[in-house]
Amino acid sequence: MTSDHDGSISVPIDRLPETAGRTFGPSSWRRIDQSEVTAYAGLSGDTNPVHLDEEFAKSTPFGGTIVHGYLTLGLVVPLMAEVFEVTDFGVGINYGLDRLRFPAPVAVGSRVRVVGEILKVDEIEGGYQTFPRVTFEIEGGSKPACVADMVLRYYR
Repeated sequence: MTSDHDGSISVPIDRLPETAGRTFGPSSWRRIDQSEVTAYAGLSGDTNPVHLDEEFAKSTPFGGTIVHGYLTLGLVVPLMAEVFEVTDFGVGINYGLDRLRFPAPVAVGSRVRVVGEILKVDEIEGGYQTFPRVTFEIEGGSKPACVADMVLRYYR
C-alpha cells in the first residue's frame, strides 16, 4: 500500500483491510458551471427553476442558481479516483449508500473537492466490501455540500 504526501491511497485488493480508519484526499478542485447543470437537468428530468432560472433563483434563499445535489454526488467517481485507488482486482461496483446528506447548497460556478475516510472493510465472498465516507467541500464554504456513506465492493 502506498500513501502519497498529498493524501492519496493506492492499495492492492489483498491489502484493502489495512485501509480501515485511513483518510484520503483532498482531491483537486472541480468547478461546476451552468452548462453542466443544464445538461444534468435534461438528463435527469429535474428541471426545478432553482437550478435553471437565474432570475427566479435570485428570489430564493440561495440568491442564485444552485447545483443539483445528485450532480454533485455524481462527481464522486472522478474526484475519488484521484485520491483512492484499489489495484489488482477483477471488478469493482457501487453497492449503494448507507447515508446521504446535502448540508449546504453549491452555487453554480463554485468549486468542490472530495475528502474521505474508510470507515471499515468487510471480507465478502470473492473480495471485500468497503465503507468510505466521502465529504464534498465547497471552496470558501463553512459547511460541506454533500456527505455520503458509500458501500463499494471489490472482487478479485
